[in-house]
Amino acid sequence: MSIRPADREFEAKASQPDLRRIGAHPDHWYPVAWSHELRPGKTFAAQFAGEPIALVRPEKGELFALEDRCAHRQVPLSKGTVDGCTLRCCYHGWRYDESGRCVDVPYLKGKLPNGVHRYPCIECDGVIFVWPGRSPPSDPPDRLGAASMPGYKTRRFGGQVECHYSFMHENLMDMNHQFLHRKTSGKVTPRYLGKRAGEGWLELDYSFRRPDEKPPIGETLIVGRLRGESASARDLMTIRTEYPHQSLRLWISGELPVLRVWLGYTPTGASQRKNRTFIVLSVRRPRLPAALEVAWPFVTWFTNRVFEEDREIVEMEQAAYDAQGSDWNQEVFPAINELRALLVKSGVSDQLSRTF
Repeated sequence: MSIRPADREFEAKASQPDLRRIGAHPDHWYPVAWSHELRPGKTFAAQFAGEPIALVRPEKGELFALEDRCAHRQVPLSKGTVDGCTLRCCYHGWRYDESGRCVDVPYLKGKLPNGVHRYPCIECDGVIFVWPGRSPPSDPPDRLGAASMPGYKTRRFGGQVECHYSFMHENLMDMNHQFLHRKTSGKVTPRYLGKRAGEGWLELDYSFRRPDEKPPIGETLIVGRLRGESASARDLMTIRTEYPHQSLRLWISGELPVLRVWLGYTPTGASQRKNRTFIVLSVRRPRLPAALEVAWPFVTWFTNRVFEEDREIVEMEQAAYDAQGSDWNQEVFPAINELRALLVKSGVSDQLSRTF
């Protein structure tokens, strides 16, 4: 009996790893909170892939991160009280230092019980990162895009998105989805220019045309007018996945990008069907800085709207995957297939097998 081409394609896909079951590799720095969410003398309850994490910021001293379970009765330590440079459980008052060691049980004399796991923790450009893995951490990020550069104005936004983190990588990397944003951005035609790749990273280049149409005010305020291929100095957008994070840069003129964006996707639940998205977006200041200040509310509205359109569509993708029980995607863009292979290779292949 002959096999139809569609059957051959299905069999080939069935033999490949299911990307939506690939867990985020814990041996990386992941954003878990904005700096402003963790006030001095307070705690914040965060998560990585179902692991509860208590962030602690003493009134004096460095912030730290502990397993969010008291060793005694397993209640959340994030419900406790910051006591100097230690954290005291809300239930029986057990106290833990920044290393996770139990340093006091109010009613116990003698040897103290074991403590809890400590997560390496750093703060960079308004974002708090933890290292969820058990291996020694690599060098932490020292800059997120252009957030710390005085020539740029930065906003930080994002939120909970109910999809596997891989949908987020594909959405940003594939600029062919601009049709989705036609009501917000108008008619924009992307052109794929090429790629570069290395161990753990992939970078794509695009240019854009806007034939016979004025750009919407939100886009004009952020980047000016996209000049397209006919311009003497063509606009250029470079999108990079450097596992597990992404970045975007857009040049219109000059050596400095007019727009720089850093993005992090941190899976929250154990099934990793949800992620918390962190976006650090920086716009280059014009010659008249006051103009950008006046325009900033429009910039905020425009970028929020684009994010919400992307959130809605990737959540639809996740819903389709859940209904079908496997990945039925027919991806035809070679660069995105290369991205998918990178995410499979970089992630943890068996991490989600028990959660579906």
